[in-house]
Formats: sequence, C-alpha cells, structure tokens
Amino acid sequence: MKTNFLQFVHKEFLHILRDKRTLLIVLLQPAVMLLLFGFAISTEVNDIRVAVVSPKITDGVTDAVNRIANNPNFIFYGYISQNEIDEVLRRSDVMVVVIFAADYDMRMIQAADGQQTSPPVQIVVDASNTNIASSASVYLQNILFDKASVQSMFETRLLYNPQMRSAYNFVPGIMGVIFILVCAMMTSVSIVREKEVGTMEVLLVSPVRPMRIIVAKMIPYFVISCVTLAVILLLSFYVLDVPMSGGIGGIVGLSMLYLTLALAFGLLISTFAHTQVAAWLVSAVVMLMPMIMLSGMLFPIENLPLVLQGISCIVPARWYISAIRKMMIEGLPFSAVLNECAVLCVMLITLVGVSFKKFNDRLE
Repeated sequence: MKTNFLQFVHKEFLHILRDKRTLLIVLLQPAVMLLLFGFAISTEVNDIRVAVVSPKITDGVTDAVNRIANNPNFIFYGYISQNEIDEVLRRSDVMVVVIFAADYDMRMIQAADGQQTSPPVQIVVDASNTNIASSASVYLQNILFDKASVQSMFETRLLYNPQMRSAYNFVPGIMGVIFILVCAMMTSVSIVREKEVGTMEVLLVSPVRPMRIIVAKMIPYFVISCVTLAVILLLSFYVLDVPMSGGIGGIVGLSMLYLTLALAFGLLISTFAHTQVAAWLVSAVVMLMPMIMLSGMLFPIENLPLVLQGISCIVPARWYISAIRKMMIEGLPFSAVLNECAVLCVMLITLVGVSFKKFNDRLE
C-alpha cells in the first residue's frame, strides 16, 4: 500500500514537471510579483520638484535651500516670485513651494531661543496627490527644522523601519497573498482536472484509499511551494534588503503551516468546482479582492469599518501577514506570534475537516 501511495506521488511530480505552464505560474509568478511590488510599486516619494520664494536671499536661506537641493528626495526648481506660485503649481512644474519670510534668519534665532514668533517658513503643497503632499511636507519639515537650526519640542524615533522603506511593508503582504492564491489555485485545478477528464473515477477504484490519493496530489504542490518560499525569502533578504530579524526558523515554520492551509483551501474549492475554469475563477478572482483589501497588505485593518474588521478575521492572510511582519521587521521571536499561529491552526483543521467530509459525501 505504501508503494502504491509513493507511486501516486511520483506520478503527480512527473505530471507537474511536464506541464511547463504550471511550473511557470508556481515558480516565476511569485518572484515577479515580489520584485514588482518591491521596486516598481512603492509608496516612497522621490524627485519632488521644489521652488523657493524668498524676498531676501540671506545666508540662512541659502543654507536651507542647499539642504533641500542636496536631498535625494527633492529636485530644486529654482527661485520664483510670489506671483508665480499659483501658476507653477497649476502647470505641475513644481509640487511644493517653500516661502521664506523676509526676516527668516532673525525668526529662526528667536525660535531657537524659545521666544514666541510667527512661522519663518510657509510650505505650499499641491495636495491633488495626497501621498506626495503628506510625504513632501514631512520631508521638508525634517530638513528645514533640524536640531541644528531650531530646538525641537519633542523627538521622533522611527523603530524597525527608520528609512520608511515600502518593501518592508509589501514583502510580508505579498507572501501572504501569493501563497494562498498560487497554492489554492494549483491544487484545486489539479484535482478538478482529474474529475473533468474522467480519470478521477479510475484512480478511486485503485487499491489506494481515496484520501491517500488526494494527499498524494497535494504533496508535490507542497514541495514546489516550499521551493517558492525559499526563492521569495532569498530575494527579500539579498535583493530587497528586508531583514529576517526574528529568526529564519520561525519564519519558515509559520510559512509552511500557511502553505498547508493554502493547499487545504484548494482542496475545499475542488469539492465545489466542476470545471477547471470555475476553479480558476474562484481561486484567482473571488479570493483575490478579499485577500488584498482585508488582509492588511495595503490598508491598516484598524481603518476599516467594524463590519469589515469582523469579516477580515476569517481571512487567513490577515493573521499570516501580521505574524510575518512581527518576526521579519520587528525582530520578535516565534513565541510572540503564538496567537496568530493558533488561529491559522484552527483554520487549517476546519478546512481539512470540511474538505474531506465534502469529498467523502461526493464519493457516496
């Protein structure tokens, strides 16, 4: 019986290796998506064009303008007059205009001494793009009002991601979405294909028990998913410079649990879908939006309405992404994500139980 089971596993491996399209999707697509989100799709704002208005170009103004011009986030457009502000903003020649007061140097000295004074600088920002507007304002405040020029009322410290790199946010999210989509998609399509072409009935009359046949079909996809996991972790660490501060063992262990959950999801889909097209649609379309919108990949869960926050609790990617961020970015050990791990285990047991029951009911 054991030999027959291993033969089924071997058959599935051969089938996958012969199917170049499947290998392309399982191995290449995750790497492409990771690099795309890590490099091309970025929330970091660069090359912000800045113009300056100054009635008097003093030493203090020159020093401040030099700090702006030498910062890699900005492109210095030049000096303009007060009357040109609206024109250059409307033409999109610049995104930000910095207006220095005529007595800028004196006001900065008064501010440094703690004296009450009107603002020495005004920042006019084109807020048609809110991401650029908020980032440009923060960047300029950090440049113009550093500790060397004015004594701060408070100190801001950025922990875990002081460079504010968007890859630190996207990589855990992409991992959560890729694994659930690819693993569920490939598993469901593989099982439905057997039913669609009529070979499932032939397999079920073999000496191997039906559940063993299903497990045999899932094992090759689990192995390939582990290879995909290794590729993603290597790209994240060596190409995108995402840290693995919490320990690689805990990250791999939690990811393998999540991979098993994704395979169980695919098994559940296969019990409902009757055609490969239906399995593709359920896996790729129906699951895609909830995974992206309700997992915390792009938007904080806390910003969602209470109803959607409740729905997000049944999205596996939410718990996996949260745990991976804690271990990869914050450097917490595996013991700090036991709650998330417990939730994923409950989901796995539930999915496996429901899937096997539905599969047995169909056999009967």
